[in-house]
Amino acid sequence: MSSLAGKHIVLGICGGIAAYKSVSLLRLFIKAGAEVQVVITPAGKEFITPVTLSALSQKPVVSEFFTANTGEWHSHVDLGLWADCMVIAPATASTIGKMAHGIADNMLVTTYLSAKSPVFLAPAMDLDMMCHPSTQANLSLLKSYGNNIIEPASGYLASGLEGKGRMEEPENILAYLERYFDRTSDLSGKSVLITAGPTYEKIDPVRFIGNYSSGKMGYALAEECASRGANVTLVSGPVALSAKSSNINVVSVESAREMLDECQKVFPTSDISIMCAAVADYAPANPSDHKIKREKQDVPTITLVKNPDIAATLGKEKRPEQVLVGFALETDNEAVNASEKLTRKNLDMIVLNSLRDKGACFGTDTNKVSIIRSDKSRTDFPLKDKSEVAGDIIDEILKILGKV
Repeated sequence: MSSLAGKHIVLGICGGIAAYKSVSLLRLFIKAGAEVQVVITPAGKEFITPVTLSALSQKPVVSEFFTANTGEWHSHVDLGLWADCMVIAPATASTIGKMAHGIADNMLVTTYLSAKSPVFLAPAMDLDMMCHPSTQANLSLLKSYGNNIIEPASGYLASGLEGKGRMEEPENILAYLERYFDRTSDLSGKSVLITAGPTYEKIDPVRFIGNYSSGKMGYALAEECASRGANVTLVSGPVALSAKSSNINVVSVESAREMLDECQKVFPTSDISIMCAAVADYAPANPSDHKIKREKQDVPTITLVKNPDIAATLGKEKRPEQVLVGFALETDNEAVNASEKLTRKNLDMIVLNSLRDKGACFGTDTNKVSIIRSDKSRTDFPLKDKSEVAGDIIDEILKILGKV
């Protein structure tokens, strides 16, 4: 049975030549056992007739706020609450821009703004429009809001452009949604501990030793685990991020020792622990209680002491049924150094990334990782959005859980 069986789907259709594919997509949703309500923009009706869509869905197609003949009001709020997911296919540049900036001038966008469920967009436009900086910026905004962008996985040749902008095929959109709902219960009942961001080690009340970590990878992992049904404790260093899911309990810390203390409170009851934070290796031995004045002394000497190794500490406490995952950010001899950490810290898996990879690591929305397991097997992944990387990491953890 399809994971879409019994699901309520709002299918949004915009005014683009790819609208003809929406008929096939609607048919596939119905065949999978879903109940579908079509919402079409006025421009969309220029490409496909509501009669065709209504005949397939067995529901009147919604386009305007009021029914022309009866004056019946269509509640976008009720639609948004009814839906288990909203799929917009094709999603044109115009609608993507309106969604990104909250321009609610039609029934489709107002329904989107009222939706409490996951939203999926299948962009469809010509290459120049898709590659325009404004379109890319709007898509990035929608991703940051938690929307899912479905683009063709194939069709990218050496130029990196061919196929970009083409609406994904209906069969692949269906498969994408089925995979999404299949995995929403992957981690049901599991307790997950994740660390994220940097640590700040005080020199005095206004200065610290830290690093460039943004926390984006750790927060993406927390959202991914929560979306799969886990109860997540996210021990976070100082970052400019917030968790979206109500299943994530954020514990804010500053220093490495504070992070270790909080992890040790949660670790005994955690099924999975992912050490994603960029923890400072050293801290000032004697931080000053007062700001060190530049003009009153020579250049100060700061004596450093080693911080605790959080992953190694938890590795010593780990029970056989627990899964412990580490991260290794390297600049040279990457695989050798990561494998050594995997063994020394008693990890089940380590996620390796390199500062030499453009577009990966600190401050970016993308990452390029290799995953090395305790049996020394390795899987390399291409550069991806960090939300997608999080999905790959959790998929690998699930493989380990299946063997525990």
